[in-house]
Amino acid sequence: MTPAARKETILAAIVESFIQSGEPVGSKALLGGTGLQVSSATVRNDMAELTAQGYLVQPHTSAGRVPTALGYRYYVDNVMRVTPLAQVAAAYIRDSLGKLADSPEMILQGAADLTEQLTGSVALATTPAADNCRVRRLSFVQTGRHTAMAVLICSNGVIRTRLFRCAFVITPEIITMFDKSLNELFAGVEVGVIGQPFIQSAAVRFGELSLFMPPALIAIMEAAQQAAKVSVKHSKLSRLIFNYGASASVSREFIDFLQNERDVAAMLSRRPQHTAVTIGTENRRVELSKSAVFSTRYSIDGTPSGVLAIITAQRTDYARNIAIIECVAQCAGELMEELIETTD
Repeated sequence: MTPAARKETILAAIVESFIQSGEPVGSKALLGGTGLQVSSATVRNDMAELTAQGYLVQPHTSAGRVPTALGYRYYVDNVMRVTPLAQVAAAYIRDSLGKLADSPEMILQGAADLTEQLTGSVALATTPAADNCRVRRLSFVQTGRHTAMAVLICSNGVIRTRLFRCAFVITPEIITMFDKSLNELFAGVEVGVIGQPFIQSAAVRFGELSLFMPPALIAIMEAAQQAAKVSVKHSKLSRLIFNYGASASVSREFIDFLQNERDVAAMLSRRPQHTAVTIGTENRRVELSKSAVFSTRYSIDGTPSGVLAIITAQRTDYARNIAIIECVAQCAGELMEELIETTD
């Protein structure tokens, strides 16, 4: 074994031991656990070099070593092996999410809650990205003599509703007219272009029917504007307090950040298309400078869409977390595809 390979073995052993025990790792424990055929002095020298290079740190003089963010980074990139979850675990995840498959939002909230349950970490899930999202269908439901609900169903599975009120009495014939005329106009239109100019030009196209259309058109526009926004579902934020063992002020910073949906949505939207782990200052947020963030994307119609992520302490089981979020994301995407098909 070359010196470089030996140091990699030592670093991997320290990372894995510290993840399991939370205790600093000494040279004697390494010799017993790795089977290295070298002296204790050689191991100590290698540990000293790894410490000098920034991969390890010694909490105090007489202690063993613990990994740094750089040490975890090397381990994730060069040593860690991810094993997919067993079939029984994957079946449990799909069955659990399947019970919530009434809407994309319920599936995503369930995905966040289930991921927290399985990883012990705060979990986040975003609604599907609005890029190239189009109107799949509009539906209208009468709710009163003068009121009705517009239901916008998007190609990415997002469903948004808006109530509207008309000055005239709404009849079944008017609901049918809304359904036929507005679906002819909006089907296939990009959600992002449905703004005031589009609505104004659409109203003109209806001729005599334009007297009936403004309330419904405004409701559709408002539903489209909401559909174009990425929203975030998160698991119980109280998990932060117990998972980090941090001071109340640090936990407050985490919670304040996670309750700022705009910042969280922006951070998650920038995550890579593939499964990714960022550690410590790689997260580029002071609130996450001591955290590890895992993310992957679920796919709809074969296209990577929204994000499933967890935020946890740096001392965590990296391979297991990745296997879990990948399985949950895959199941969530499949269930959302099935839900979209039932709306056609």
